[in-house]
Amino acid sequence: MGDQDEVSERGAGALTIPSLRWEEPPEGPVLVLLDQTRLPAEEVELVCTDVPALVQAIRTLAVRGAPLLGIAGAYGVALAAARGFDVEEAVEALAQARPTAVNLGYGVRRAAAAYRAAFAGGGARAGAAAALAEARAVHAEDIEASTRMAEHGLALLGELLPGGGHRILTHCNTGALVSGGEGTALAVALAAHRSGELRRLWVDETRPLLQGARLTAYEAARAGMAYTVLSDGAAGSLFAGGEVDAVLIGADRIAADGSVANKVGSYPLAVLARYHHVPFVVVAPISTVDLETEEGADIEVEQRPGQEVTEFSLPFVQGPGAEAGTGIPVAPLGAQAYNPAFDVTPPELVTAIVTEAGVVSPVSRDGLAEVCSTSRWSKSRSGNGMMAE
Repeated sequence: MGDQDEVSERGAGALTIPSLRWEEPPEGPVLVLLDQTRLPAEEVELVCTDVPALVQAIRTLAVRGAPLLGIAGAYGVALAAARGFDVEEAVEALAQARPTAVNLGYGVRRAAAAYRAAFAGGGARAGAAAALAEARAVHAEDIEASTRMAEHGLALLGELLPGGGHRILTHCNTGALVSGGEGTALAVALAAHRSGELRRLWVDETRPLLQGARLTAYEAARAGMAYTVLSDGAAGSLFAGGEVDAVLIGADRIAADGSVANKVGSYPLAVLARYHHVPFVVVAPISTVDLETEEGADIEVEQRPGQEVTEFSLPFVQGPGAEAGTGIPVAPLGAQAYNPAFDVTPPELVTAIVTEAGVVSPVSRDGLAEVCSTSRWSKSRSGNGMMAE
């Protein structure tokens, strides 16, 4: 298992515990996850011995973030195969765990395709080995993609904002917690920080579950970045005061026309950025581009439980007598809640999409298709998702 340990350590960035790793103790293979619902208060790991446990971790956001979901999905298939569970049943359960995040299905399909091909020629043992090898490949490729996105993104910032001293607003969490490497949008901000070009990172708190305040701030603090957390509704006053030079966000799905599905609150930021003439940049790997989804209106948007809005949640035990998962009501009993996990930003509001294969700007259907076709990835028409050439 030494090679997988190397993958995890290289991609750990400023994290003390890798966000995900595969282990093979004597009692059988397991997938170990950093439980992100307990951050920043506690660094606790979850050990998944089967796919239902992994699906639960995905749905509760213990493991989250588009690239990492793709990695987790691939390892989930490998876990089912290695432990002798029904692989096809596992594939179906994993692929449906988060409907908006296209990377999840991408990782699942890659590992499943490798399993089926090897199983046909060599049986279950060969299939399990092939699924694990493919999961490791997805993991390693994401580390490389993260590095390249940071390079392309930093170069783009230099073109858009010559002179450095960037004040960057980011939404949700897009760092090492969502990736095998150092992330997507936050990896670009981190590259700017290391090069002495980041003056301030503005961190939206971000619904649901305050993933900016809890997770991005956690990563920024560990990296020694100058950062400030703000409520989502305060972003407008920052723009009005001329305090934002660029917006950097990630994506959970990018449609063929360049529409971007990302954590809810991203679309209002794009509108603000356009009005105030501030670049709005999306940073995401090619695996997040879904050329089979024609436009933003076709993207299924996940709806989260209403109590995440009507209650103040306690995702982890905070003291004697407190129970994990309970909450304090903040709205009248019976109040209805609208709680989409994502919104969709149309391409005309996006300044650029940064991928590991290059930058798409202006954002268009043809430009996006070109960067996908000229990269080392191509869209498989056999249903296997994005496959290496």
